[in-house]
Amino acid sequence: MKMEGAQSIAASDAVAKRLLTIVHIAADETNPARHLKDRLAHEAWAQLFVFSPNRHDLQRICSTAVEIFPETGVTGCTTAGQIGGQGYTEDDTSVVIALPARHFATETVRIDNLEALEAQSLIDQLVQARTALADQHGDKPNGFSFLLVDGLSLREDVLAATIAPAMGAWPVFGGSSGDGTRFEETWLADGEHLRSGAALVTFVRTDCETRVFSLNHLEPTGRRMIVTKADPERRIVKEINAEPAAREYARIVNKDPDQLDEFTFSAHPVVVRLGDTHHVRAIQRVNEAGELVFFAAIDEGMVLNVAEPQEIASHLDQELSKIKAGREDVDIFACDCVLRRIEAEQTQATRDLSEIMARNRVVGFSTYGEQIGPLHVNHTMTGVMLVNPDR
Repeated sequence: MKMEGAQSIAASDAVAKRLLTIVHIAADETNPARHLKDRLAHEAWAQLFVFSPNRHDLQRICSTAVEIFPETGVTGCTTAGQIGGQGYTEDDTSVVIALPARHFATETVRIDNLEALEAQSLIDQLVQARTALADQHGDKPNGFSFLLVDGLSLREDVLAATIAPAMGAWPVFGGSSGDGTRFEETWLADGEHLRSGAALVTFVRTDCETRVFSLNHLEPTGRRMIVTKADPERRIVKEINAEPAAREYARIVNKDPDQLDEFTFSAHPVVVRLGDTHHVRAIQRVNEAGELVFFAAIDEGMVLNVAEPQEIASHLDQELSKIKAGREDVDIFACDCVLRRIEAEQTQATRDLSEIMARNRVVGFSTYGEQIGPLHVNHTMTGVMLVNPDR
């Protein structure tokens, strides 16, 4: 989605007073420090979240932010797209989201090796960080946890389930780092240091009223399929209904098996029933062997149901209205699946979605998957509503 230029960005920042402050930094900007100082020098900040399209921009912006604001937490990641003051940004525009210290306090725990999680040690570390933050900031009675995970690690499901006991009553949401639609490398930033194969858990205390949410616009159909052969560790489905996976999926959705791509997968997602709800198990791509590579956990015997999307723009507008419940003093920090962005481009709804997000003050980034509570999901918008106490 191309924005209308620098004037549009400036106009978006001039709307009714935001709780969160947004900074846009273009890839060709030679002096990111100037933008950060211009937008953020007026007060103290608890946390800066930096979302960038590539490693280079993430590194230079985070390093600059750490130098200018040494007392402020700085974290972020590469993405599959950024969401700024006017919705979806230009592909090369980084977005910095600043949480003011007068309303927020944060503590971040870095998890370096997702391949070798030591569950009890990690749980103990997270509990200590969470309780210490709460004890130190009794004037900020509400809390939530924001989780960033390497989007190519294949470990989001295990991590979300592992850390769930450490969260207590704090709701959890988050997203997986991205690499556009290249799927080659993703990076997380903890201060000025970049890492892959890692995760960041940021605990947030606030005096804002909060509500963590997850929404999707998909309705299950009666077209079912059974995973009959899979490689769960690599999230690969080899066979569906005892047939080669890609060809059988193509047959069920009435598509040419040689023409399957990200647009097909976003238009014809598959869901699995867990309890009383359905969760998307999104397909990333077809590999050289004609197998389906998924974004989330998959296993043999799993029953999948093809879903049909509702009209994405009107659905988002309705759901955000429900979340806000008539309030206008609300900011929304969100993780939005890359498949929603791809679908919007395919259905020419990108501009409408951007207008809806801008009007509802939604900011964040496009992900390779979303975390909600103990689950890793796909094809959702997952986030937190924040009510401004200064209203």
